[in-house]
Amino acid sequence: MIRIATLATVLLAAAPSAAQLAALEQAERPTLKRTATITGEIVRIGDLVDHAGAVADVAIFRAPDLGQTGSVPAASVIEAVRAHHIIGLDARGIGEVSVTRASRAITVKDFEARLLRALEGQPGLGSAKDLAITFEHGVRTLQVEPDASELAIARFQFDAQARRFDVTFEVPGSVVARRVPLRFIGAVSETVEAVIPLRGFAQNEVIKASDVTVERRPKTEFAAGPAAALEDVLNFAAKRPLRPGQAIRAADVMRPELVVRNDTVTMLFEAPGILLTIRGKALEAGALGDVINVLNVDSKRTVQAIVSGPGRVTVTRATPRLAANQARKQTQ
Repeated sequence: MIRIATLATVLLAAAPSAAQLAALEQAERPTLKRTATITGEIVRIGDLVDHAGAVADVAIFRAPDLGQTGSVPAASVIEAVRAHHIIGLDARGIGEVSVTRASRAITVKDFEARLLRALEGQPGLGSAKDLAITFEHGVRTLQVEPDASELAIARFQFDAQARRFDVTFEVPGSVVARRVPLRFIGAVSETVEAVIPLRGFAQNEVIKASDVTVERRPKTEFAAGPAAALEDVLNFAAKRPLRPGQAIRAADVMRPELVVRNDTVTMLFEAPGILLTIRGKALEAGALGDVINVLNVDSKRTVQAIVSGPGRVTVTRATPRLAANQARKQTQ
């Protein structure tokens, strides 16, 4: 009796419980999916139903366009699969199924980058980073199959004299790319990095970092003079009024004037063991380090002094006449 009871206990322990059987049955029961992502042009039963069994590969709907998402009412899915003997489909209370067609986007930037690599080093052209492309007709983002190859150039022509291109792209392995025209024509131009005012500047106004931005502009804009570098603009002053959006040239800026003509200045006389401070009148404007003429208000004598700070000049025993201001004025 003991052996029989023991055997019964072992068999009872090995047999699945009613709850386990119910869970196993539920796990294998056909179940409607809430979302589905597919790669082909056809939606199959297995794309929308878990545990579809032998009919998982049966086609039932057309897929959305590449990169697009569509919705299918749950009732339509149930009706479509009923003919294929899927019984007891658990809709889980889902009202509709969201179906997305997987894709890979080839953007306008991708077209430009691939073309720039082809244009780089062509006769009369420099580095790709210094080139700008203008397409004659609009270029739009292209959605292709996720497993398609990278964008490539099938045909390329470049007219160095006119700086015009004629290019045809291809995407090997993409059915969609073969259906759309990928031939583009247009022009290429050289660009330079330029400093652009975000607001207007009055003459002698000092330029700060928050007042400007840096962007690339066509090189042809600077036929009258080279573009100014950012480090040659910040904390410098506008030599003439500047308009917002107009690129700053090197000739448009100067060191800010610390002394204004006819202003009262502090004159520092320096000599070995001697330092005197007296009042003077600036007869010229000057930036830091410029040598200008200053009138000694007490002696009524005119001396040459070096601009050493705002409203301050320094006179040494022998100050050479520096043509900094004059040279700058002659170039204006």
